[in-house]
Formats: sequence, C-alpha cells, structure tokens
Amino acid sequence: MAENHDHGHTPAAWTAVVIIFIGFCVSGALVVMDKPLLFWLSLIIIPIGGVVGAVMRGMGMGKKPLPPVRMAGD
Repeated sequence: MAENHDHGHTPAAWTAVVIIFIGFCVSGALVVMDKPLLFWLSLIIIPIGGVVGAVMRGMGMGKKPLPPVRMAGD
C-alpha cells in the first residue's frame, strides 16, 4: 500500500470534497446567523457532494481500479 501515492488525486475526488466543504461552510455560517430552518436545508449540499463524486467516478474521472494481486503459489 505504501507505493500507492495517488490516493484521491482525481477530478471526481476533488469535486466531491469541494462541494462537501462548501456545504459545511454554508451550514456553519447559518448556525452563527441563527437560521435553523436554512441550516437544516443547507445540510442537503453535503450528500450531494458524495453523489456528484460517485457519478463522476462512474464516468471514468475517478481512480482506476488496481489489477488483482497475485499471491505466490497461484
């Protein structure tokens, strides 16, 4: 595992992280502004980031799967 240095360095991962980060920032700001209804509505942004990342990965913008590991004696 130590030789795998490209963990998360894909457009799908970066897009998902940015959307999720924006969701946390918006919801945090709404907590400070004392807007409970908007706070709860803003939490919808966070899972949208995960969905967007999964869709982008499905479109081939994520990390390519590694080949199967062969064991000695196979």
